[in-house]
Amino acid sequence: MQSPSPIKLMWFTESILLFCILIPSMSAQTSDAQAIESKSWTTVTESYTADANPTRTTESYSQSGKDSVDSQSAERLGADGHFEPYFDIEKESVQVSDTAIRTVERTFARDSSGQKILKQVTEEEKQSLPAGEENVVRTTSNADLDGHLQVMQREVADTTKISPDLQEKKTTVFLSDGQGGMAPSVQIQQSEKRSADHTVEVQESTLVLDGAGNWQVHEQKESTTKEAGKERTTEEHLWRPGADGKLTLVSRTLSNDSESAGGEKLNTVETYSADILGSVPDGNLHLSQRVTAVKQAPTDRTQTTVELLEQLNPGDPDAGLRLTTKTLDIVQPDTSGTRETRTIEVRDASGSFEVVSVDTRRSDNVHAMDVVIAPQNKPQ
Repeated sequence: MQSPSPIKLMWFTESILLFCILIPSMSAQTSDAQAIESKSWTTVTESYTADANPTRTTESYSQSGKDSVDSQSAERLGADGHFEPYFDIEKESVQVSDTAIRTVERTFARDSSGQKILKQVTEEEKQSLPAGEENVVRTTSNADLDGHLQVMQREVADTTKISPDLQEKKTTVFLSDGQGGMAPSVQIQQSEKRSADHTVEVQESTLVLDGAGNWQVHEQKESTTKEAGKERTTEEHLWRPGADGKLTLVSRTLSNDSESAGGEKLNTVETYSADILGSVPDGNLHLSQRVTAVKQAPTDRTQTTVELLEQLNPGDPDAGLRLTTKTLDIVQPDTSGTRETRTIEVRDASGSFEVVSVDTRRSDNVHAMDVVIAPQNKPQ
């Protein structure tokens, strides 16, 4: 049978993580501090995608106090009709002190005999500092052919509290220079300002080194989020250097979240782009995509979310947006917890919709029904 493409595997993995994230809850307050109750859960997901082998992923999570272990094992259907393991991820977080958390994530592949082979290790040290400041150092190492780990990337992020309403974050990414050293490669500068009227303004600049060793702006983002009752709107602008080296506005994104009195949640995201496939750029932004997700109020303990993706037709971009992808997600109680079915339909060349993916998840995680479905940015 044909193996899944790397892109589909990446999308599938991200989808698994999206629906299996657990938001820890705090237990009753003790005399010293608020303790986190111990808990554990397991989720099994089976995915059937067009032109790809069926896959099955099992994720187990356990938490004791402030420490947690999260493991994920993926299997795909072999030629003999049985599921065979092909990668594993093990993640462990330990509270080493009142202000520090250490997280180690190990990624394993499988050899021809099914034995685990260590491929990558990511270690993160997060230190909480006074006044709400934070320092994070994340190191990624890859295993060579002999199984020895070689540091490939190091990321250092410092968050500084300028005032109660303003904080700045600077992240520098270092890459291996191939000679045992690390050289800076990317720098991200971010500022976040909060106002009394529930407005959050974020500015972010991504810089890269040029041939002369100088930092140059590669990308700049600005976003403004406003909240009023049960409605939230976000507007984001993205600039990149043009042919003349000057920053040019390349996209604008408008997002709106609202909730009705009956509990129905609506999320709409519209994207305006300067480059439209099939059209000659005219220097203006044009509506290129709209994602609408409706999360219906639970009925008989069943949560239903419908998501519609509209895009321009590259063959006729002047015709406006057309519906290209439909996603139906249903979460309902199961004997041991919850059962979730996610079905994706895509418009084919004839204009008809056909099912391209069906995911079925069973979990004893009772928080699964609280998951918010994020819009899929799936190509047509």
